[in-house]
Amino acid sequence: MSRRWFLQGRRTRAFLRNRTAVAGAVLALTFAAVALLAPAISPHDPLKQDVYNMLARPGRGHLLGTDDLGRDVLSRILYGARVSLIVGLSSVLVGTVVGTFVGLVAGYFGGSLELGVMRVVDILMSFPVLVMGLMFMAILGPGMDKLILAIGLVLSPQIARLTHGSMVALRDMEYLTAARAVGAGPWRILRRHVLPNMLGEILVMATLWTATAIRVEANLSFIGLGVSPPTPTWGNMIREGVRWLVVTPWLALFPGLAILLAVLAFNMVGDGLRDAIDPKLH
Repeated sequence: MSRRWFLQGRRTRAFLRNRTAVAGAVLALTFAAVALLAPAISPHDPLKQDVYNMLARPGRGHLLGTDDLGRDVLSRILYGARVSLIVGLSSVLVGTVVGTFVGLVAGYFGGSLELGVMRVVDILMSFPVLVMGLMFMAILGPGMDKLILAIGLVLSPQIARLTHGSMVALRDMEYLTAARAVGAGPWRILRRHVLPNMLGEILVMATLWTATAIRVEANLSFIGLGVSPPTPTWGNMIREGVRWLVVTPWLALFPGLAILLAVLAFNMVGDGLRDAIDPKLH
């Protein structure tokens, strides 16, 4: 137990010494706070239309201007953070659970099961992420819950490939052989002896893929397959702003910057976690 706490403390100190990772964590926590407090800090109702104030420039009344229906852009960006983070984190959770289960089972049992499952994983990984998202959304239909499931399924092959590789490296280790010798079943071995040794790698991958999930959600919303309007999301805000790009470029610029900063934040945190967890980098 003391050794485990020592390792955790060392990894925490390594993460905190990484200024880039800390900056990313602060930025990610800021987005989370904004998403949670959006109803309290939004200056206007994100759905309220003002026909007398359409396409207003950024100013005192509307810090980031208004769109073509007179809705406050800042308020819609703040509420859009809720959708992006909910979809991003929830879909990564779905993808991590599915991918980890598939990779562990295939790697542990091996044989024809491993061959068949990993060939399917390889086929799925050969498609671009956005194409896979389009395919699953076409099958599942519209809705936030369907969007979360679709993006989770898109990400699961990547997680499955990672956990399968780690399982293959571990399945012939002596401590697993000893666990089998004393009568431990496959599921107990996977749960008690294998999964804890992979949690660091899975956490790093999940953090990095959260950024991808946010980007995929924005892409799907941009082409009209994400969360349906009038619910504000960064992707559909960019789609609506593109029509007025020459006249009012801020309509697409500000939500685009929000996506950029969110993706950058989670990538910075993921890189910092990888550097802190991987002993080869110390």
